[in-house]
Amino acid sequence: MRIRTLTRPEGSAAAPVAKDTAAARPQDAPARRSSRPSRRFRPNGGPGRFAVFAAPGLLAYLALVLVPIGMTAGYSLTNRNPFNPPTQWVGLSNLTSLFSDDDFLKALQNTVVITVIVTLVTNAGGLAIALLLDRRGWLYNALRSVFFVPVVLSAVVVSVIWQSILVDDGLLNSMLRQLGMSHPPGWLSDPSLALYTVSWVIAWQGLGFCVVIYLAGLQGIPQELYEAAAIDGCGPMMRFRHVTWPMLAPAVTINTVMSLIGGFKAYDQIQVLTNGGPGPGTTSTLAFQVVQTAFNGNHVGYASAMAVAMLILVATVSVIALGWLQKREVSA
Repeated sequence: MRIRTLTRPEGSAAAPVAKDTAAARPQDAPARRSSRPSRRFRPNGGPGRFAVFAAPGLLAYLALVLVPIGMTAGYSLTNRNPFNPPTQWVGLSNLTSLFSDDDFLKALQNTVVITVIVTLVTNAGGLAIALLLDRRGWLYNALRSVFFVPVVLSAVVVSVIWQSILVDDGLLNSMLRQLGMSHPPGWLSDPSLALYTVSWVIAWQGLGFCVVIYLAGLQGIPQELYEAAAIDGCGPMMRFRHVTWPMLAPAVTINTVMSLIGGFKAYDQIQVLTNGGPGPGTTSTLAFQVVQTAFNGNHVGYASAMAVAMLILVATVSVIALGWLQKREVSA
C-alpha cells in the first residue's frame, strides 16, 4: 500500500501567522480624537473672556463720553472761568438763568427750525430718491454711490463747497445774473434767508444716509405682497399706502431719530457758512452758542449749563420720538 506524501511547493508563501493587533496598525494612523471640546477652544469662556474683549471699548466710552458728561454737569453748578478764579458753587442758578437769556432762547428757536427742516427734507427727499433708485442695473448702482458721497465727507468740506456756491458773488448768483436777474438773493447775507440756507446744506449732506436706509427697507419687502395687492386691483398709490409705507416703519424710525439728533447738534455748517450771522444770532444754534460762550467768553460754567440743557432736550425729544415711532411699527 502506497502512501502519498503532500509536500509544499517551492516558493509558496508561508501560512499567515496571527500578529498583535497593535503591531498590525499602521504607524502613521491618526490617533482617535476625543469628542469633548478642548478647554482652550471652549466657546463659553465665562465672564473673564468677555471682560478682556469688552474692556478697551468700555474704557474708551468711559474716558471719552461718560467722564466729560460728568465734568460738564459738575461745571454747570459753578461759575467756572479759567481766567477769573476762584471757582464758586452757584447751584442751579446757571440753569435757571437760561430761561431769561435772549441769546440762548434765540439759539433754541433757530435749532428747532433747523431740526424740523432737516427732518422733513431728509426723510421726504430720501424716500422719494430711494423709490426712484430701487431698480437693477449699473446706472442705479452708480447713482446710489453718488448720493452717498456727501455723507462720508467732512461737514467742513461740504460747507466750504457750498459757501463758494452761495456767497453773493458765487456760482449760483453768477448764473442767476446771466439769466437776467439783476439783484439775486443774498443766500448767506440776508437775515431772512440765511437760516433756511444753512438748513438746506445740513439736509443735503444727510440726504444720502436716509436714501441708503430706505433702499435697504425697500429691498427687504417681499415681492409677493405687491403681487397680491396687484391681483386685488390696487394701483401704484394704493400699493405704496398699504404695502410699502407700513413695511418701511423701521426705516422711518431710524431716519427720523438720526435726523433729529443731527439737527440739534448742528455746529460745523454754522461756523463755516455764517459764523452765527448775519446779524446778532441770526443762525446761532445751541451747539454754536455753547462753543462761543465757553471759548470766546470764557464762561465755562454757564456754557456747561447750556450743554446740560441741550443734552436733556435732545434726550427727551429722541425718547419721545422713538417711543411713538416704535408704536407705529407695531401697529403697522
